[in-house]
Amino acid sequence: MSLLSLLLVADTLARVFAATVNPAPKRAVRFPEIAGHTSEITIPTRYGPTPATVYHPPAGAGRPAAYVNVHGGGFVVGHREQDDPWCRYLAANSGAVVINTDYVLAPGHRFPAAPHQLYDIACWAADPGRDWDGTRLCVGGQSAGGSLSAAVARLALENGGPEIALQVLHYAPLDLVTPTRDKPSVIGPRAVMKPWMGAVFDTAYIPDPAQRRDRLASPAWADDSADLAGIAPALVVTAEHDRLRNEARRYAARLDAVGALVEYYEVPGVDHGYNIMSDAADITRRSYAHIVEYVRCAIASDDPPRESP
Repeated sequence: MSLLSLLLVADTLARVFAATVNPAPKRAVRFPEIAGHTSEITIPTRYGPTPATVYHPPAGAGRPAAYVNVHGGGFVVGHREQDDPWCRYLAANSGAVVINTDYVLAPGHRFPAAPHQLYDIACWAADPGRDWDGTRLCVGGQSAGGSLSAAVARLALENGGPEIALQVLHYAPLDLVTPTRDKPSVIGPRAVMKPWMGAVFDTAYIPDPAQRRDRLASPAWADDSADLAGIAPALVVTAEHDRLRNEARRYAARLDAVGALVEYYEVPGVDHGYNIMSDAADITRRSYAHIVEYVRCAIASDDPPRESP
């Protein structure tokens, strides 16, 4: 199949995914006991006004820090509400305002549109005129959202700001150079991430294979650890059964080499999207509590413990 034919197929399937797939969290991981207090906003970016939901922490904690949350969806599916349980949990337990934002999607907007737009959003969130303390800013996401959060942290490093207190990369694709079919899964055909799915997402997002080597797309691929010196501290979270585990581990090692890794944390016994697509409520709660511990530490300006991968 020619590259053009592959692109047409990938674009068609990506649009079908975007129109039909809405991975609402399973009942067990919705945490209805956390009511949450939200408001809807739009954020100005180079790609136009971008909708976002703001999750407010409990009152009485002073001026809160901010956490920009970037949802997953293979760079092509856009449902920020899938992260609603996580955002409610995070706001309630960290004391931070959580900004759960949309972003432009492929194939309508290909790489590097989404990283650049999300960098605009991080800059906006860091502005001192907001209702929160933008000097205590975190950014994080799950799956594609983790990849995009890593890109925002890299752009912040290269552009001299904004300062990011913590980047949270949760089962993120960090190597788009290696085809998904070549990424092993310990549970074989039962794996959530199928090889054909990775091919569709990666091709719709970045059609040119050579461009997938870009540091904003595949930070685990290149060997330029020295260029990462000064990047935001990172919490790298993986799932034991996920095809993407090994690339996240490689990136964690690169971050560790420049002193930017606060922890590599592998959630045992689960696969990609475990906190949305499974009923693993106890595991999800433990994972969320673990992440929140590091967020609280980062926004309190304390030094979190550092562990090597």
